[in-house]
Amino acid sequence: MRVLNYLELADRLDRSGIGTSTMHQRKALADAPVEVLTSPWRGGSLASAAGRRVLGNPLFAEYDVAHCNLIGPASVAVARHAKRHDVPLVLHSHVTAEDFGESFRYSSEIAPALRRYLRWFYSQADLVLCPSEYTRSNLESYPVEAPIRTITNGVDADRLDGHEDLRESYRERYDLSRMVVFAVGNVFERKGLSTFCELALETDYEFVWFGHYDTGPQASPTVTRWVEDPPENVTFTGWVDDIRGAYGAGDVYLFPTKDENQGIAVLEAMACGKAVVLSDIPVFREFFTDGEDCLLCSSFSEYRDALTRLAMDPGLRERLGENARETAAEHSLDRVREGLLGAYRTVFEGGSTGGGERDGGTRVATD
Repeated sequence: MRVLNYLELADRLDRSGIGTSTMHQRKALADAPVEVLTSPWRGGSLASAAGRRVLGNPLFAEYDVAHCNLIGPASVAVARHAKRHDVPLVLHSHVTAEDFGESFRYSSEIAPALRRYLRWFYSQADLVLCPSEYTRSNLESYPVEAPIRTITNGVDADRLDGHEDLRESYRERYDLSRMVVFAVGNVFERKGLSTFCELALETDYEFVWFGHYDTGPQASPTVTRWVEDPPENVTFTGWVDDIRGAYGAGDVYLFPTKDENQGIAVLEAMACGKAVVLSDIPVFREFFTDGEDCLLCSSFSEYRDALTRLAMDPGLRERLGENARETAAEHSLDRVREGLLGAYRTVFEGGSTGGGERDGGTRVATD
């Protein structure tokens, strides 16, 4: 089976959760009995395919299943081509209206229109994949009129090996000496930025957010305010080349997010054996257990008390971290592989309506 695993704008999304999830998918499929294409265009690029098209050659490459990880115009083109030529279509719902709000300037105002667009786009699929039951419930509320299946985003534990060896160098780089409360990922208000900084104002710990933040006109005013004038005990590192250093330097992972589809960075912190403090929201209740592999908080005082407990009780940090490591192991790339192969088999064997043809078990796609 030849599978298209496509991430539109891949070069711009390498610092995002969507890019990380797609990377996990491709690594998981590396040893699977499928051939994976990463570009839908014949010749490997749109420019090359367009040139060939002038000569009468097809624009699209040949594949048996199309799997798109984004929602932009190139992904729409792939989806339309798939439906025209009876190529089974899998759409991965990394983007929802709920997790788009409070990300960029005006994103909350755009979210209602985005919901209508996502309803239309995802409803074209033969199968929609999403990372949690919480995300499924959001999609069903739009409503998306396509079958929906959950599959973990996974965690690449091997990529994090050696994080302990980077502890001292990263703590020295950012002048860290006390308990480090940290976050990893793009800096958004939706991810609890204000709570993160306000907790720093009321405590003596060192707070570090490892991750990219926008400074241009698209940046949220809230992000700009905190990043340009942070509390004295808060450091915003910007992009770090080796994410292992973040997990090595940090002691307690704090993520007071308002909405998530799953939270890859949470799984990475857990895989590194870190104690994690999370928002008490449905998606985290779905995967994690308060007091066993994390501490879940629903108010500012609960966050503050959780950090105090962990600062005063290293044994609690160690116990939560060890249990968290076991939880993260349940989201291995092996599980991602099984989920993807099951999804591809379902749509390929089930077929779809349209005018494509099969030749010797390989679907022939023409323009």
